[in-house]
Amino acid sequence: MNASNQLQSQKKQLQERRIQSSDGYIMIALACLLIVAGIYSLVTLPPAEGLIAIGWRLGLLVAGLFVFSGLYMLQPNEAALLSLFGQYKGTDRSEGLRWVNPFYSKRKLSLRARTLNTAPLKVNDKRGNPVEIGAAIVWRVQDSALAIYNVDDFEGFVNVQAEAALRHLASLYAYDDGEDLAEGETTLRAGMDVVASAMRAELHNRFSAAGIDVEDAKLTHLAYAAEIAQVMLRRQQAEAIISARKKIVQGAVSMVEAALQGLSERQIVELDDERKAAMVSNLLVVLCSDRETQPVVNTGTLYN
Repeated sequence: MNASNQLQSQKKQLQERRIQSSDGYIMIALACLLIVAGIYSLVTLPPAEGLIAIGWRLGLLVAGLFVFSGLYMLQPNEAALLSLFGQYKGTDRSEGLRWVNPFYSKRKLSLRARTLNTAPLKVNDKRGNPVEIGAAIVWRVQDSALAIYNVDDFEGFVNVQAEAALRHLASLYAYDDGEDLAEGETTLRAGMDVVASAMRAELHNRFSAAGIDVEDAKLTHLAYAAEIAQVMLRRQQAEAIISARKKIVQGAVSMVEAALQGLSERQIVELDDERKAAMVSNLLVVLCSDRETQPVVNTGTLYN
């Protein structure tokens, strides 16, 4: 049997098994009855009775106390792992006052949802740029046996694996769009939903060894690292300016084309190629300039 099969076999043996406990109110009534009977019989014991009778009456008292030791209480979304001399017997998820064999060792475990808010981590994205990334993860214990017996400290296990998952996730995506990325490729900033789904899947795989279920996971912090933040900000500003200029030029060309076509169709003025070139140049300067332009009135001709 190889190491993988041994791990799967061990995990299968450690899976949570449900155990049925008894109603604690019935057992507490029985314990009280035994104790009262033992005390009453000791108080009313005739002096002529022998040691056997005394032992029998003391046994009632001890039996009542023994029954009491098997009582425990569980709140909603709480479980008790029961073991007998180190051997796991099962998990009780019942609510209220319960009773099991007093020889069982009982370890309570919360099954409520918990939130892990990771501190911002400095990692490298797909391009190798340092970025800061953080996440909020909602998780709960799904398999109590795996959480307690398959890992040493399941809360510490969750913290370490969450950090490892975030570092791996950041290396799979670029922070933002760029020329080196394929069209439509997911990025950390623009593809939040896709990234969150991928993070939940990876966390689920990593947490499965501890019986932990991931209910939700989302990025809460995403930014360039301080040492490159200013450079990347200037890069984003330059890209925004270039994109805006491109739209302005496209609009200006359309307006110039419409103006030339309107003049030609209405036969307002006949323009040769040189005059058209001058008109196009002037209109593009006026329309594309980011400052106010002053018109120049030409009183002569282009040929003088």
